Amino acid sequence: MEATAAAAPPHGVPRAATAGGAPARGLGRHEYAVLALTFASYASFHASRKPPSIVKAVLSADWPPFSGARGTHRLGELDVAFLSAYALAMFAAGHLADRADLRVLLGAAMLASGATCAALGAAYFLDVHALAFFVAAQVASGVVQSAGWPCVVAVVGNWFGHASKRGTIMGVWNSHTSVGNIAGSVLAAAVLEFGWGWSFLVPAFVIAALGVVVLVFLVAHPSEAGLEVQAMEVEMNGDGGEEVELLGEDKKEAQGNEDDELELGMGSQLPRAIGFFEAWRLPGVVPFAFCLFFSKLVAYTFLYWLPFYIRNNAVAGQFLSHKASGILSIVFDIGGVLGGISAGFLSDAIGARAVTSVLFLLLSIPALIVYRIYGSISMHHNIGLMFLSGYFVNGPYSLITTAVATDLGTQDTIKGNSRALATVSAIIDGTGSVGAALGPLLTGYISTRGWNSVFFMLIVSISLAILFLIRLAKDEIVTKLNTRS
Repeated sequence: MEATAAAAPPHGVPRAATAGGAPARGLGRHEYAVLALTFASYASFHASRKPPSIVKAVLSADWPPFSGARGTHRLGELDVAFLSAYALAMFAAGHLADRADLRVLLGAAMLASGATCAALGAAYFLDVHALAFFVAAQVASGVVQSAGWPCVVAVVGNWFGHASKRGTIMGVWNSHTSVGNIAGSVLAAAVLEFGWGWSFLVPAFVIAALGVVVLVFLVAHPSEAGLEVQAMEVEMNGDGGEEVELLGEDKKEAQGNEDDELELGMGSQLPRAIGFFEAWRLPGVVPFAFCLFFSKLVAYTFLYWLPFYIRNNAVAGQFLSHKASGILSIVFDIGGVLGGISAGFLSDAIGARAVTSVLFLLLSIPALIVYRIYGSISMHHNIGLMFLSGYFVNGPYSLITTAVATDLGTQDTIKGNSRALATVSAIIDGTGSVGAALGPLLTGYISTRGWNSVFFMLIVSISLAILFLIRLAKDEIVTKLNTRS
């Protein structure tokens, strides 16, 4: 039996409450606080990733080694340095998050992310032009940022694993990705005129400051506040459907195994962490992970290249400035916010995650084609079609990384073991992040042949994402039809 030493309670949580005494309050106040703090935390991670896309056009114009004929290649390689390091470190980060103090690990990752983002900004003031420096800073940033996602998913899973409307809750909560992108774009673009280094320093300060708040205030598990929550059991049946059951204390005790529980030193117990390869064998993990590989390839291509695309493609016959291009790109993320919420709500309403994902992916194909063909006609066309593209592209990406990962991490085969959440979410998001690394890299090379080729790559990727979920979607439909009959 593994054991973890009890950490000091967060500021504002009485020590008496963490000693197993009867809680004086319900879960509502703590749940709202956890949602707000994890939302702000992960939004700040995405805000700190946004500056490279905002400054791309500036770097390609007059900052060696990113200017010149091969400048876009170097910019694509810079993206892949961050994303490949992020993807590889994600698998280890999920394993670590299942065993570490989530509050400390998340706060430390945010402080370290602030430092690496600031290092990139410092290159402007120190007149650094060595490609190796930029690559090293991006690799370091990818490694430390990889701890963010498994931590916030595990914390939210600890508090909301029992929620009946998990898709809706997760859809709203996961809008932090798009909100962070919007905030990062606005912050980076607003100070770009003072020098591109400031576009990194401002988001770096924000994430570091929020990291301190996390270290002081985050309550990572109800047991730290002397509270108890019911465990969620999600049974994945043979037809791909889900049966959800709340386990009461008596049933949990009957199913519990003493060797699979972890002493926290504060009068409560948690199940043991799941193994990495054991998590891969859970039903549904592989198809959703590889669907996310291609979905995230598309989403991150827009994340890193959309401002550059807007800057270099005239709208109504006029080319926009660097600042205007960066700010206009947030329309895609605004669409993504509503797309993620809609996908979560729809999947809850019909009880079919795979069907919802496939529907959004199918509709994203014509949305991208129409945006490419007609987006340059006028500003109104550009904004409307960009919004529509973000809505359908980010919908399944949001759903898979949150509600689906939580479903798979708490299913019946692991008896509602919430400590599998970080590992499962890291596997799914880590696999997706490999695709996220590939998309921007390919775009850096393919864009030199024309943007039609880039959009063709994106459509092929979406088609492959659909293929990985076809069987699960079919099983969900058959299950629903059989239930009705």
